[in-house]
Amino acid sequence: MIVPRHVLGGKGFTAPSDKLMIASVGIGGKGKGDIANFYKSGKAEIAYLCDVDQRSAASSVNKFPKAKFYKDWRELFDKEHKHIDAVSVSTPDHNHCIIAYHAMQLGKHVYVQKPLTHDIYEARMLTKAAKEYKVVTQMGNQGASNDGTRQLAEWYDAGIIGDVHTVYTWTNRPVWPQGVAWPASPAQVPKELDWDLWLGTAPQKDYVDKLVPFMVQGL
Repeated sequence: MIVPRHVLGGKGFTAPSDKLMIASVGIGGKGKGDIANFYKSGKAEIAYLCDVDQRSAASSVNKFPKAKFYKDWRELFDKEHKHIDAVSVSTPDHNHCIIAYHAMQLGKHVYVQKPLTHDIYEARMLTKAAKEYKVVTQMGNQGASNDGTRQLAEWYDAGIIGDVHTVYTWTNRPVWPQGVAWPASPAQVPKELDWDLWLGTAPQKDYVDKLVPFMVQGL
């Protein structure tokens, strides 16, 4: 009652009350990597997990057995928003904006994977919401947020490299299979997948076999 717990816990100890309570929506593929990095920071507790596909969710669910699992992010927000500090969004990109926006409305900090939105209107809407609800937000554009990029910006701002007149860029993408053979007839929706929730705000379409594993992972 007198000595702070971090003193008893030793150097590097972070009290549970000082950790961010994270809810992750979309926990397969990129989402799995994101929440693993949050956890490794030692400053976050993976409290809630959400995914429409039990197959892609299995690995994260097994890794964080104490986290409560939801299939529908709307139900998660409705029931648990009082216990959440921040939300990680790594679903297929057509749902990024709507999930992030609702999280901000609840006053939650948000980390959203790229692409942030589908159009300029949605981007402006999220920018306005972040200011209105006074939350911290970031898009998961890791290549533009590392130390090397910051250092180059500092060199440019300081005039060290002079006037920049030409910029060369290179990418090794895409690094995953491209193209999907479109079937003549609809395939059966796997029992582990809620196809309607996967579609979210997108127009209704028939399920396509072998398409979802790539898109669920944020690829």
